[in-house]
Amino acid sequence: MLNVGVVGAGTMGSAHAHAYARLPNVRLVGIADIDLEKAKRLADATGCTAVPRAEDLINRPDIDVIDICLPTHLHRYYVEMAAAAKKQIFCEKPLARTLADGRAILDAVEKAGVKLGVGHVVRFFPEYAKAREIVRSGQLGEIGVIRTSRGGGGFPTAWQDWYANYAWSGGLALDLMIHDFDWLRWTFGPVERVFAKSTFRRDFNREEYVLATVRLKSGAIAHMEGTWLQAGGFATSFEIAGSQGMLSYDSRKVQPLVTITPPTPGTAGVAVPESPGESPYLKEIRAFIDALDRGEPVPVDGKEGYESLKIALAVLESIETGRPVRVEGELG
Repeated sequence: MLNVGVVGAGTMGSAHAHAYARLPNVRLVGIADIDLEKAKRLADATGCTAVPRAEDLINRPDIDVIDICLPTHLHRYYVEMAAAAKKQIFCEKPLARTLADGRAILDAVEKAGVKLGVGHVVRFFPEYAKAREIVRSGQLGEIGVIRTSRGGGGFPTAWQDWYANYAWSGGLALDLMIHDFDWLRWTFGPVERVFAKSTFRRDFNREEYVLATVRLKSGAIAHMEGTWLQAGGFATSFEIAGSQGMLSYDSRKVQPLVTITPPTPGTAGVAVPESPGESPYLKEIRAFIDALDRGEPVPVDGKEGYESLKIALAVLESIETGRPVRVEGELG
């Protein structure tokens, strides 16, 4: 039985807390948030206690795991604090706001000898996991072009309007599109360079749109789109074109995941739908906790989070400079 404390009672803190509360091998001990009333509401809903400061959980000797669901620019400070207290750590994506902070996080957990999981939850969505399985099986042949789209639902609001503070959030590419950057690298391999355009700095970032062209080391090209605002609400999609077929997904369709292979004489193309089931957030948290229980590597560790961070920050650099940006080699 692992005792867990969640730092942050916002959207993701709530999702994580409810996931921990459902696991039989976890005791959710407390929720920390400077908005104590919000923390109390979440604590009441998940059967634990509320405290106003992260330190109130991190310094408790009976807590084994600290889950950090705070604005991005605060991740380093609280991960370092939790690592110094010898807690196992789960940190919501993105890993950090800068590469320097990301590297410091990796150094802190390595020095402390604790494990760090990063919340790249798209890996646990059944459509995205199935697509990776199909790609890795070779069914689509050599991959040439990938297209992804994510966004809509309105500009997010939160504590001190931090999403609109570019210095804190990194905007659309770092906060939202990093989901697709992570899935892209996980599925198709390392990224070589990026080139991106954005509406950044218009209307206080609230109508930001990003289009990134990403070249993978395999030679495949990805066209990746993100937006805060999209008619019809939040939606995601992807299209993968290979030498032997194409795989497409659109969350707005009844059967969102479809594989089409070129017909051979006497056979037709095949469509394979995949429907969502159990919450991906529950799957993500369960996989992390089970890995800790078994003493195994966590599914998405700090180094994985750092590699995805590098891609997102390269996109931000390209937006700001108007030039293609190479992504530095991966960690050993």
